[in-house]
Amino acid sequence: MVTVRYMVKDVDAAVAFYTTHLNFTVKQQFGPAIAILARDDLTLWVAGPKASAARPMPDGRKPEPGGWNRFVIEVSDLPDAVARLRKNGVSFRNDIVEGPGGKQILAEDPSGNVIELFEPAAKQ
Repeated sequence: MVTVRYMVKDVDAAVAFYTTHLNFTVKQQFGPAIAILARDDLTLWVAGPKASAARPMPDGRKPEPGGWNRFVIEVSDLPDAVARLRKNGVSFRNDIVEGPGGKQILAEDPSGNVIELFEPAAKQ
């Protein structure tokens, strides 16, 4: 079991995105501050501006959404998944790229956090 926290601009928008497009379920929600979502062995905490995790650091920096760190969701048919998500208005940072391990693409949630969709290469 892995737990990841993403800072988001709007908890309700994040919940809608992850449950509608990526098959997460809501385990708990604490109003507009934070929601705890789950998919398989991944627990995702989406923390909004009212969450304690959004408080400034001692040096003044503020936690914010975006960046390049991400979790990976494996899919069996990446082109099909991308077409379905694009049809539903999901944004992507790139097009599908292929490497020795498989194909990947980077999707964004409504706050700009990255989710990598990955289709493993066929085993030979």
